[in-house]
Amino acid sequence: MMNIKETAIQCLKDESQALLDLIRFIDDDFVKAVELISDCKGKIIVTGVGKSGHIGAKIAATLASIGIPSFFLNPVDALHGDLGMIAEGDIVLAISHSGQTDELLRVIPFLTKRNIPLIGMSGNPDSLLARHVLYHINAAVKKEACPLNLAPTSSTTAALAMGDAIACALVNIRNLKETDYAMFHPGGSLGKRLLLKVKDLMYTKDLPIISIEESVLNMLSVMTKGKLGLVVVLEDKKVLGLLTNGDLRRAIEKNKNDFFNLKISEIMNPNPIVIQEDESLTSADALFKEKRLNMLLVLDSNCNFSGILDIREM
Repeated sequence: MMNIKETAIQCLKDESQALLDLIRFIDDDFVKAVELISDCKGKIIVTGVGKSGHIGAKIAATLASIGIPSFFLNPVDALHGDLGMIAEGDIVLAISHSGQTDELLRVIPFLTKRNIPLIGMSGNPDSLLARHVLYHINAAVKKEACPLNLAPTSSTTAALAMGDAIACALVNIRNLKETDYAMFHPGGSLGKRLLLKVKDLMYTKDLPIISIEESVLNMLSVMTKGKLGLVVVLEDKKVLGLLTNGDLRRAIEKNKNDFFNLKISEIMNPNPIVIQEDESLTSADALFKEKRLNMLLVLDSNCNFSGILDIREM
């Protein structure tokens, strides 16, 4: 008997192969189905029963996440009044591995009568579902990854992957950008970085600021109270320099016996990296990564110092 690790590894191998086998099914029907969805003026309603229904719900959620109005509708509910959710201009994507699911097939005549375009996805191109849809997407698998070849495993993985392939193709032909995606994910980290500006997250209160005439001892006190590991050297709201913990360690090592007699101008960085407060967080993130920084000094439109952006706040 195969042990647990061997069984799990074989499952992943079988499902991986099932996905590779799908490549040959990216045919004209697939292309036309994607074009139909892209041109849709209404909603995409995804429907299916059982495990296919779970996959359908995920596909609907993925389509919605790229800006295509979509939702999942259980065909049983559709037969008991929820067909009213489907309107002129909508498209239905029906999923059934066998293509013979009774509850799903019973919905088709009502949709056809209302001239609702139907796209089918199944593992059987000769099924009743395939015969009664406008376009059929083949998601056939040779066998299930289940050792008994019974539990939906490879087949559900294949259907899910085909749904992802549809979504990826739509992103491409619609020429969607990160900013478009962020509009539908304002609560996520991507939406946050694309839609918010530096000024929305920067520190503006109790900032560790000193003048260039301050003593090194006072500078240490300001840095400690600021709790950001740095001090900003200002003159008339203009940044003259920056002192970080790293700058201090290097200065102490270099001037062990004379450290407290140094001037601020001798140990500060006179050319710190800065960013404008109206820049997006995406720009700030790129700058953080490029310069390998944890903090950025922020300037307003007049190039006056206005705050500090901490990478941990992003």
